[in-house]
Amino acid sequence: MLQKISLIIIAALLSVAAFSQEEDLFKMLEEDSKKDDKNSTDYATATFKTTRLINGHTIETTGKRVLDFKISHRFGTVNGGLNEFFGLDNATMRMGFDYGITDRFTIGIGRSTFQKQVDGFLKYKVLRQSSGKIVMPVTVTAVATTMIKTQKDPNETVKRNFSDRLYYAYQVIIARKFSEGTSIHLAPTVVHHNLVPGASDNNDIYALGIGGRQKISKRVSINGEYYFVNPEQRLPNTTNSLSLGVDIETGGHVFQLHLTNSRGMTERTFITETDGKWENGDIYFGFNISRVFLIGKKKKLKEPV
Repeated sequence: MLQKISLIIIAALLSVAAFSQEEDLFKMLEEDSKKDDKNSTDYATATFKTTRLINGHTIETTGKRVLDFKISHRFGTVNGGLNEFFGLDNATMRMGFDYGITDRFTIGIGRSTFQKQVDGFLKYKVLRQSSGKIVMPVTVTAVATTMIKTQKDPNETVKRNFSDRLYYAYQVIIARKFSEGTSIHLAPTVVHHNLVPGASDNNDIYALGIGGRQKISKRVSINGEYYFVNPEQRLPNTTNSLSLGVDIETGGHVFQLHLTNSRGMTERTFITETDGKWENGDIYFGFNISRVFLIGKKKKLKEPV
């Protein structure tokens, strides 16, 4: 009997010792995990689904060697009534190509039927939102755009120089992904007109864009975008651009549906030349379609040694 009691006591002591060692092991693993988290950097991804929110750029850039083919449509205003089929009888289009030189540097070119514009841009992701070893609360992307209006002047007696048709826009886009479904950005912008309508009009027009995205399902999100221009700087008979939209992801495509008071699809037109008013029904229904292609061969994975 005494021998049995001794064996039970020894077993109990061994169990306590094993439990203590196991608890110490868990603590060590937890501490090692925390150290690994501190020594590694986790970067935010997919802050926005595409490189465009509605009209304007987002902080996203096209991946390296990826060609993003975009087609954007804007129909006529919905207040055109049944005679104009609520704007669907009229349409303008922009066709563009964005290409990723690196994962953070994108170049692009586009052609719009509205005012027969041609635009090109350079886009670079300067900072990336991250946590861990490197902590950065926001992502910052810089965009520089050049636009040229090739439409003939209605007054043929007035001769325009090539430089008179050029326009420039510079943006710094600052965004934060607050959660898996919520992202917001600010976009301080300056648009330069080489030639303005009146002598008292500003060549440089400053604007502040604000936009956001809220996912409502795995493949669907609601977007909003607004560009504020100081009333003292606005061109005559213009207003601020306000747009609302929905993003739908379908495999390799991202389909964007939206309503906006801006007809143009370049920074010059939708930021400084928007003349539609929501309260008057000057609302353009439109959509963007994006399709990406990988240029070049995929890298082969190395076989394990």
